[in-house]
Formats: sequence, C-alpha cells, structure tokens
Amino acid sequence: MTRPVQITTGVARVLAALLDDPGTGRYGLELMRTTGQPSGTLYPILNRLLAAGWVHAQWEQIDPVAEGRPARRYYQLTPDGLVAARTELAALYAALRPHAPGHADPATGRPGTVSPEPA
Repeated sequence: MTRPVQITTGVARVLAALLDDPGTGRYGLELMRTTGQPSGTLYPILNRLLAAGWVHAQWEQIDPVAEGRPARRYYQLTPDGLVAARTELAALYAALRPHAPGHADPATGRPGTVSPEPA
C-alpha cells in the first residue's frame, strides 16, 4: 500500500523519468541528467517516494575496484507506485493541457478531448 505524495514539479519530473521505462531501474546521476535537477533536489524527492512506497531502491552488486567506479543505487517504481504515478500524472496533465482535439496527453499519448462549455 502506498501513501499519498504531494505532486510538485520536481516530483512530476522524477515520476515521468521513471515512467519512461518502468521496468528498468534508474540511478541518481541518470535521473539528475534526465530531470535537470541537482542532487540536493533529486535525493529528497527519491527519499519521499521511497517512504511513501512508490519507489524501491537496490544497490547493484559490483566490485567497485574492478569496475573503476562506485556501486550505483537503482530506483524503480513499485507496482503500486506505477499505478499511483500514472494516475497522478494523468490528472496533472488533464488539468494543464489545452482541451482541444489533436493535443496529445503526455501520460498516454492519446489525443485530448473537448470539454463541454460551462453553462
């Protein structure tokens, strides 16, 4: 079970990056490059997502001496986190996108719909 997470711009960027390929773990530097966020912003977001149960993390099993670099910690959406992330981002995009035919929803790739005019 997951806990709610406040969807800020930074959180939305991290979730979108993780949703790009939900079956693949992403490490911190990769996420910093993808989202454009510095480590001081990214890691607190990842810690909130971990605490909420949306993401799990796992250290890679390597010999740092043999690889010539430190081990990486990979972050990946949990099954519940995947559902929550898709739901939250779809709601965010629906609130922000123009309601006109032909505008694709970034979360689904499907065209937007025309909303009825208020009476």
